[in-house]
Amino acid sequence: MPEPTGRTSPARQAMAVTRNTSQKAILLPLTVLLMAVLACRTAISPAPAAPSRSDSIPTGAVKGTPANDPWPPLAAPGWSAPVPLEGPVNTAGVEDSPFIPTDGSALYFFFTPDPNIPAQRQLGDGQTGIWMAPRQGEGWGEPIRIWLNDPGELALDGCGFVLGNELWFCSARVGNQGEIDLYTAHLVDGVWSDWQNAGPQINFEYDVGELHITADGRELYFGSQRDGGFGGSDLWVSTPSGNGWGTPANLGAAINGPGNENRPYVTPDGGELWFDGEGRSGRPGPSIYRCLRQDDDTWDDCQEIIAQFAGEPALSPDGNTLYFVHHYFSDDLSRVIETDLYVSNRLP
Repeated sequence: MPEPTGRTSPARQAMAVTRNTSQKAILLPLTVLLMAVLACRTAISPAPAAPSRSDSIPTGAVKGTPANDPWPPLAAPGWSAPVPLEGPVNTAGVEDSPFIPTDGSALYFFFTPDPNIPAQRQLGDGQTGIWMAPRQGEGWGEPIRIWLNDPGELALDGCGFVLGNELWFCSARVGNQGEIDLYTAHLVDGVWSDWQNAGPQINFEYDVGELHITADGRELYFGSQRDGGFGGSDLWVSTPSGNGWGTPANLGAAINGPGNENRPYVTPDGGELWFDGEGRSGRPGPSIYRCLRQDDDTWDDCQEIIAQFAGEPALSPDGNTLYFVHHYFSDDLSRVIETDLYVSNRLP
């Protein structure tokens, strides 16, 4: 999944790889590919979409399951044991970056069939990018590809966020102002179109990474390695101003530490802030945290909700189902086997 945080060096792009194996889990699918995307300046037309994502997955790819997972995600009290998302979304490829709009009508996610192939082949495989599974009863229907570039354009897109008829996404493409920029697109007659660069304030002045805008549009939360933090990537908040968004404020020591805090999600009622960061309970890999909004609009009472190779939290509109990414690691933690979307439910 491309991530817009950090534009000054490849090391900042791959911040989850530089610390340890556990941090590699969150950004592994595309961090290795990003540098090659903008290095390649020849136009590559997207290949026609294959009949299914499964057909594009290499023969012999291992499908991770709870039965063969030596490092399963673990839930805190009050939440059900995490399980893979049912339905047609998960494959033996890489699914991550889940997001559900406030109307609950769709599940957006990132997919690539094989993170180990060269970037040029991923760009032309007709599969790597943002996908959407429509709501179907109590589950999700067959996913469809969301195209955010014209034929012949060079683009590698990910980290989708939807608010109303606007889609925010990060992209490595020819014409960027930096290595990876944030873009917006709008839903017109059922099709995402009119994609545009989010501009220098977002992409340079504030160095906005993966983001979440609250349902009322009054707060922009994001991860960034911008100056003034506690170390690594911190979480920041900005409010609307006469010139776009106001100067970001760090969320403080109750949330941010010397490691990496990133990928925020705020519940539609504005009462809960979720994010991922380095595990603090002694378990390997990243964890997912939840913090509660206080009367003074600060965040506190943070708890580690899902531990052990869990990241990129998103919730159902009613807040009762947590969606997240889980990476299947080998016994010795030397390699990632594959990546799926998981769910855990609030217990009564």
